[in-house]
Amino acid sequence: MHELTESDYDILHAMENIVDGIAAMWGEHTEVLLHCLDSRHPSIMKIANGHITGREVGAPITNIALVKLNEGKDVSDAYITKAPDGKMLRSLTTVIRNKQQQAIGLLCVNFNLDAPFQSMIHSLMPTIGTYCDHGVTAETFARNSDEMMHSSIENVREQVTSDSSIPPSKKSREIVTRLHDLGIFDLKDSAQIAAKGLDISIHTIYRYLREIRAN
Repeated sequence: MHELTESDYDILHAMENIVDGIAAMWGEHTEVLLHCLDSRHPSIMKIANGHITGREVGAPITNIALVKLNEGKDVSDAYITKAPDGKMLRSLTTVIRNKQQQAIGLLCVNFNLDAPFQSMIHSLMPTIGTYCDHGVTAETFARNSDEMMHSSIENVREQVTSDSSIPPSKKSREIVTRLHDLGIFDLKDSAQIAAKGLDISIHTIYRYLREIRAN
């Protein structure tokens, strides 16, 4: 470890949202923390779900974290540890480096293997029903931008076509509106692809977009 610079801390602070993002993705049974490797005070600078190990910001780096740092792998293999109260944890440590390739921090994930199964599943599921109920377009895992646009257009077209609350005369405009809200029309050639996929003229697409953007 060495004394960190201001630019090193800028990198670590930029990682703080990642801690919250991983914790939000995997739920309350996953502890995520960011260790600062400043030689003056190596400690936790950000933690989510600290109730799993009872730690908070300012707690010192663990002996296992130091072992993983010295193993020479930037992403460790998963390993098993125990929390102070005896909980079994599946853990993983990632080394964060600056542009000089010096280790400046560790991103650590600890999953509580002793959490009740139903509670684990519940922590992963709470928002899925919400998205499905409101008909949000399914995420498209496309191999290129054209495929992504075609898939998004088809998904939205099917949603709007099957929605009997939307009058037939309004369906094309509603499709364009939803595609606009998804950011599809920020992509190159999207208007042409949408016009072909929806079987309407590109001039109609542009007219709808002008009306939408004017509101």
